[in-house]
Amino acid sequence: MYKCIIIDDEPIAIRVIKNHLSAFSDFEIIAECSNALEAMPILSREKIDLLFCDIQMPQITGVDFVRSLAHPPNVIFTTAYRDYAVDAFDLQVIDYLLKPISFERFTKAINNYLEHISTPAEEESRLRLEKDNPNFIFLKADKKHYKINLSDIQYFESLGDYVIVIANDKKIVTKERISNLSSRLPQKDFIQIHRSYIVSILKIDSVGPGFVEVNKKKLPIGRNYKPRLNELLQKK
Repeated sequence: MYKCIIIDDEPIAIRVIKNHLSAFSDFEIIAECSNALEAMPILSREKIDLLFCDIQMPQITGVDFVRSLAHPPNVIFTTAYRDYAVDAFDLQVIDYLLKPISFERFTKAINNYLEHISTPAEEESRLRLEKDNPNFIFLKADKKHYKINLSDIQYFESLGDYVIVIANDKKIVTKERISNLSSRLPQKDFIQIHRSYIVSILKIDSVGPGFVEVNKKKLPIGRNYKPRLNELLQKK
């Protein structure tokens, strides 16, 4: 479990980070602080893995606060100001998020953190296991490699450099381009219907004008992907 502290003098900003972070397992919010000084005793007694820190705050700025720490945890700055990006770079923080913070951008920051603390050996191990076992796929999220049975997967939804995986009992956000993911999936079981969607053929409930329905959710069909889908339907 990764222990986190959120420091921000705006309660709304704290709520946004909490809501975004709730989508990721293995992250625990130890404290919510309205200024940096409140966080100091917590940092002295707890091993904190990740610090979400605003910059413009009363008493001391986030930049000066992080700079004052002898052994700072990994830091993600959350701010409405672009002016401190150079300072953040000098401090080697994980990321620099500009408010308002979208879930997609927040996801990128979390994956930057997880990549920062991961090792190449873990990735090699995952690829070996996946190659030897074609009935499941490993997807990395929250510094774990989740083993997902292909038969459980309903669909994949792209968010740029990230993909949301919807399985029977799981929803996982992983750093993966959908084009790379497509090459790892058996074509007999999965079909890409849109630049942002890959669906399990067995999980398709119905096909309508311009959409595929999977578990009561309508997913759009892209023009370039329609011929292959029609070809598949004709074979059924």
